Parts: sequence; C-alpha cells; structure tokens
Amino acid sequence: MHSAETSAGCTQRADPAGRDAYQANAAAYLAKLDTLDAEVKAAITVIPADRRRIISSHDAFGYFQEAYGIEFIAPQGVSTEAEPSARDVARIITQIRQLKIPAVFPENISDPRLMQRIAQETGARIGGKLYSDALTSEKGDAASYLDLMRHNMKQLVTALK
Repeated sequence: MHSAETSAGCTQRADPAGRDAYQANAAAYLAKLDTLDAEVKAAITVIPADRRRIISSHDAFGYFQEAYGIEFIAPQGVSTEAEPSARDVARIITQIRQLKIPAVFPENISDPRLMQRIAQETGARIGGKLYSDALTSEKGDAASYLDLMRHNMKQLVTALK
C-alpha cells in the first residue's frame, strides 16, 4: 500500500465526512508519482550505463539507486555529521579514477568543499546541487517532493550524459 493511501485512510477515520475528498486527493497524488517515475526512468535511459555512477556528499540516495540504477558512492557514509578520514577520501579518489566516474555532486545540506576537493584531485566535474533531506522554500528548485525529484533528475542527466 502506498503511503498516500495509508495517510488518506488515517485522515478518513479522523474526518469521515471528508472521505471522498481524501480518496480523490490520494489518487491524484499517486497518479503524479506514477508520472514522475516514468519521467525519471525515461530520462535515465539517455545516460550510458557505464556512466551511471556518481559521488555524492553522503549516502542518502539508496532509493534512487535501487529504483533507477544510478550508483551513488559517498565518502561520508550515511551521516552528514561525521567527516571522512583521509583514508576514506583517498579511497574515493582511487575509485573515481578506476571507474572513470564523471561527476561529483554536493548536496543542499552539506558543505561543498569536500566535493570540490575530490573533483580537483580527480578531474571529475562538479554536477549541480542535489536535494536529499530538505526542501527549498516554495520559490526554490525543490519546493515539493515532485520538484526535488525532477530537479535531481535534471542535474544527474546533465552531468552524466
């Protein structure tokens, strides 16, 4: 069951009179998610399979990797709180060179200096900022989940194709 369906069900129990509206809203949002999924899958097909690897600030994109086949390698692991060791950075630099990873991507919630340093050391280009754990204001590039996914998709395709 989609989480939107679950949320609609909870809301319907709290407000039975709004049931039809909640169901319609959930169905409309699920349709938007299906459209988005198809857009991302189509966009990723323009990236050659051997270029579907990137370095990002931390390991927040497992869902994207699993759903769309772009490998995310992160020097910081899961936490944005911990700084990678010199050994971690050296390992990432070696990996970029060996795998010919074309781009590194800073995230909106991380200090970009590490990604800049890795890019300088390897010759990989710096891709556009990716959004992971935080949205922007309503006027920004990632004001909603749908906007966030479309923004990230465009950044990845631009840097990797």
